[in-house]
Amino acid sequence: MPGIGVVFNPRSGRNVRDPRAAGRLMRTIGDHGVVREARSIDELYRVAEDFRSLDIDVLGISGGDGTNGVTITGFLDVYEGSALPQIAFLRGGTMNTVANSVGVRRGRPEGLLHRLTQAYVERASRPLRDVERHVLRMSGEESAREHDAGPASVLPGAAPRAKPRGGSTKYGFIFGTGVVYGYLAEYYSEGPPNPVIAAKTLLRGVGSTIVRGEMIRRMAEPFRGSVELDDGTVWDERDYLAIAGGTIDQIGLNFRPFYRYGERAGAFHVLGIHTSPFGFVKQLPRIWRAAPMRPGHTYEAITTSVVVRSPKSPIRYMIDGDLHQCEGPLHVSIGPRVRIVVGT
Repeated sequence: MPGIGVVFNPRSGRNVRDPRAAGRLMRTIGDHGVVREARSIDELYRVAEDFRSLDIDVLGISGGDGTNGVTITGFLDVYEGSALPQIAFLRGGTMNTVANSVGVRRGRPEGLLHRLTQAYVERASRPLRDVERHVLRMSGEESAREHDAGPASVLPGAAPRAKPRGGSTKYGFIFGTGVVYGYLAEYYSEGPPNPVIAAKTLLRGVGSTIVRGEMIRRMAEPFRGSVELDDGTVWDERDYLAIAGGTIDQIGLNFRPFYRYGERAGAFHVLGIHTSPFGFVKQLPRIWRAAPMRPGHTYEAITTSVVVRSPKSPIRYMIDGDLHQCEGPLHVSIGPRVRIVVGT
């Protein structure tokens, strides 16, 4: 029986603080599947090849947003155009923004896996319920200093594969430049990340904005660039607070800037935020409510692709909580659909 295959990232936020987590997952899954650790990108690809040969039905991922994105990227490379198994986000990370956005039940990884295993056994009479979301496909010429700075990725700082099958292509659900990158860089510099530190970093940033302090100058360094949409529309080169987009509504801490993500099939919501840091802070309550920002604060569009260009190099950007950089331009387009298990 193919069963459930679980990728376990021992370096993700929750898992690194819990060295017995992998053992509990193995006991929980029992005879209904396998759990494999992935400490490096090479190990992840070997796990993906093994799971494909086993023809697993469900891919479980124990890690946070960065682990989800890195794992999906590796599996899409290995499956080479074939549909991925249903995906179960078992959390295990720090923020779990994607899991929250699509409606994955909250809980510890072993509890979520226990419920998933029970539902898998009963799938003949009650199929596993899932939601479909597109991932974003992101590519750009990798900088010599390109890195995964986010602590949730599989083996952060690991040497890349000698000949990565996907080249510089990465997949994820949300991306952002400018203050999106700057906020996360500040957040990760505060020590082991957790939701409390994330909230405190946001509050300190808001306070620094009000008093025009040093922190907001670091966090909200303008992104100088332009954006070309799929229909040929160009957002002129200027200073942006951020260029950001997503195929889910949330970006973290329950803020929902991409409220139009599902407006058109096979497209995503992109923003070109050009207000000041203080102007953006005043819009945070609206973003929390998934309401549009007031006129004059941002450009926005529903699109299938964008090309982000900048006269400055490298372009620093975030994918699902991990930090990257490329020499540019950065190409972002709609990618494959994946099926995410919910309701178990």
